[in-house]
Amino acid sequence: MRQPVTRRLQAALATLALAAAAGGIVLTAPEASAAVGSATGYATQNGGTTGGAGGQTVRATTGTAIHAALCGRAGSATPIVIEVEGTINHGNTSKVSGGSCNTADGVIELKQISNVTIVGVGGGAVFDQIGIHIRESSNIIVQNVTVKNVKKSGSPTSNGGDAIGMESGVRNVWVDHTTLEASGGESEGYDGLFDMKADTRYVTLSYSILRNSGRGGLVGSSESDVSNGFVTYHHNLYENIDSRAPLLRGGVGHMFNNHYVRLNSSGINSRAGARAKVENNYFEDSKDVLGTFYTDAAGYWQADGNTLDNVTWSSPGKDTNPAGPDMKSTTTVSIPYAYSPDAAGCVPDVVSRTAGAGKGLKVSDGNCTAQPPTEPTPGPTDPTPGPTDPTPPGGANLSIGAGSDGSSKASGTSFGHLRDGDLNTYWSPAGSTGHASIKWDSATAVSSVVIREAAGSAGSIGAWRLLDADAGTVLASGDGAGTISFPRTTLRKITFEIVSSTGSPRIAEYETYAG
Repeated sequence: MRQPVTRRLQAALATLALAAAAGGIVLTAPEASAAVGSATGYATQNGGTTGGAGGQTVRATTGTAIHAALCGRAGSATPIVIEVEGTINHGNTSKVSGGSCNTADGVIELKQISNVTIVGVGGGAVFDQIGIHIRESSNIIVQNVTVKNVKKSGSPTSNGGDAIGMESGVRNVWVDHTTLEASGGESEGYDGLFDMKADTRYVTLSYSILRNSGRGGLVGSSESDVSNGFVTYHHNLYENIDSRAPLLRGGVGHMFNNHYVRLNSSGINSRAGARAKVENNYFEDSKDVLGTFYTDAAGYWQADGNTLDNVTWSSPGKDTNPAGPDMKSTTTVSIPYAYSPDAAGCVPDVVSRTAGAGKGLKVSDGNCTAQPPTEPTPGPTDPTPGPTDPTPPGGANLSIGAGSDGSSKASGTSFGHLRDGDLNTYWSPAGSTGHASIKWDSATAVSSVVIREAAGSAGSIGAWRLLDADAGTVLASGDGAGTISFPRTTLRKITFEIVSSTGSPRIAEYETYAG
């Protein structure tokens, strides 16, 4: 039994030797180092985001050394903190192979891994024309770095032109105190500064600068890519951005205490059923800062406490639905985490003193004062799905006595099993995805749903959406079975749509409550 372990250790040491050769200094003793401060916003949900806390600390001065540090771990989930100093570019970033990594040339590749922190130290870390790509990964922290001039066309190219891009089942990412910059728009070869697509969830962008780009960032790559969401943007500076600050397709976004300066064409673009909570932001010298733009697929917003300073608005049209000039809300959005927003009037000042790399990682105390960050609170290093044996809300289960239907069901199951009060029976879709509905003869007020999985299938439900089937709008979206709360809605039919799963999803009970 000792020989495989010895071989793995020899392989890890060989990889770490490559890191040293590439300019990385490896601190071999495990340390409790981590990013400074604690994750905020939606990155605190779904088990939390702690990055490489408690793992080995490695110093890297090249992109190859970053890759080698990832590949030198015992496994792809072994916690690690990679301290970066100097300029990372194409000339010093090469693919490294190993059992705990999946890297590539010309990009910082965080693929099929978890529990990693990348933090700029010393004189600073600059990723020059090199993007950071996060794919099929979880529990990632990127802090105190600058990423600039990443191109998708021209030379050199990296990461599809995204400064930081996430895709394909990404969970729990905290990007903090970064500076993300371009030098133009798509015609100059650039794409987005901060993009998420293909089922990316529980992300926070905080205390960062996004500037000089045609596109700030998106959540969802198309009107059909709506399985993303639960993203928080706070205390960021968006400066000289043409559009996408951000573009939100489906899901929920929370934008508070951001300073927006010179949004040239549009700002927060809520589309395709997305719901944005936009509060205590400062919009300055900008156009169409909030609404649904360039599509007739409506999105929604709740706007509170924002300051508009020299903001202009387009006239409403088929593909243009601006929120202003009166900024009326079109929905309500409940936020599941605690936060203390600054008053909008002081946002320009507090953001100028805290946002971006090299600012000493200062944060706001919620009273318009910048201060050093607090130490992180220890937590899990491998986020886990929400509860699969939830406690129901108070009141009667409205599904009992209601009707039910849905997509094709697996052999031997019944839609009636969704609402029979018996946990020993269940409904299952014919494949790995599908949808089921509870319906009533008359309009019924509902504010929460409980999805209970059958015995032996707990944890099989992945991404989901909850729909008002009458209006065709998204009430909520998330990951894993459990209790789902949303603004009280009156409807005749409510649909639970399974977007992804592992194994065969089986719903024993689909409970509904008025709250």
